[in-house]
Amino acid sequence: MSTPAATAEEVEAQGGLRPAEFLRRFARGDLAEVRVILALALIWLIFQLQEDRFLTATNLTNLVLQITAVGLISVGVVMVLLLGEIDLSVGAVSGLGAGVMAVLAVKHGWHPYLAIAAGILAGTGIGLIQGALFTRFGIPSFVVTLAGLLAWQGVLLKVLGDTGTVNINESKITGLTGTFYSDTVGWIIAFVCIGAFALVSLGGRRRRQKAGLSAPPMAAVLTRIAIVGVAIAAAVAVLNSARGVPLAALILVGFVIAFQYVTTRTRFGRHIYAVGGNAEAARRAGIKVNRIRIVVFAIASSMAAIGGIMAASRLLAVNQSSGGSDLLLLAIAGPVIAGTSLFGGRGTVWSALLGALVIGSISNGMDLLALESSVKFMVTGGVLLAAVIVDALARQQRQAAGRV
Repeated sequence: MSTPAATAEEVEAQGGLRPAEFLRRFARGDLAEVRVILALALIWLIFQLQEDRFLTATNLTNLVLQITAVGLISVGVVMVLLLGEIDLSVGAVSGLGAGVMAVLAVKHGWHPYLAIAAGILAGTGIGLIQGALFTRFGIPSFVVTLAGLLAWQGVLLKVLGDTGTVNINESKITGLTGTFYSDTVGWIIAFVCIGAFALVSLGGRRRRQKAGLSAPPMAAVLTRIAIVGVAIAAAVAVLNSARGVPLAALILVGFVIAFQYVTTRTRFGRHIYAVGGNAEAARRAGIKVNRIRIVVFAIASSMAAIGGIMAASRLLAVNQSSGGSDLLLLAIAGPVIAGTSLFGGRGTVWSALLGALVIGSISNGMDLLALESSVKFMVTGGVLLAAVIVDALARQQRQAAGRV
């Protein structure tokens, strides 16, 4: 019988992966982030060779703004996928959340922040309803949320009324995607982020040592800090050379970090993975499976509403097509491409950000090349299909390894 693969913590404590082990785990799908980063680098190289404007600071800043809404929606999608479920209503919910905000702020004169809160709470309520229906009656989640996709689109049309379009000119709303910080503030943000990452990394190593657990060598920790520091500094330098660090990017990264912490460092997060891995075993272990599912669906719809509000802020309007088109496809495709399994129990919230970057880069590059919409849909669909096939093959390999 073969020995099981080392966990991520064990590998880190050993100071890294040996080449053979790295290749084995890479092929098995355990190093999805590495695979996605390599794919992203290849995508950027291809588009840069085809169009030299692709890697300019201006276009990269536009790329960041373009992926914000999809990335925020994908954060909630990741939570649902970790359960082994699917939410097909996130696109429609994003449009409805934005519609509620726009109508309250523009037509009824609500304070912008109250209108934003109302839009998010509308998404939360939708998630609670869909989660309760899914758990109470045992209806497959894709059926409940497919019905929601249709129903919430109808509600959006009702909310918008006869005009069909609500233009937004309130600075507190448009500023969500229209605010850019100065170079000085950008570098302060970079230094704070690097310092925080260093403190967390060194603190984690110290805690493992005090607990008598194996800890990664100091050289490995410092190398990781240096790599992250260089990446953050490079990103800030590029953004500063255009319009500056956008508030939208900070909002997206902030939500990703927050939910990454929730899923990896809290009991609630561990329960999500447990339910996604084996719901019956989780139930026998005393985990309130239905409660976890309802809360996760509420989170997903709330994040969908937040993403819709950010999209409305960027487009300066909400209309009958808000939340439609390929938004649902992109929000689900991103995390799957970045390694979150459709079968549940595997993946990280970082896949929302990485997947949005991959999908956004492909879409942005094809726009620069002025390709037809038909080509864009076919390419995006092909990338998603390839990611699903890779996920399925990796799952088969893990199952085969477990039987050896």
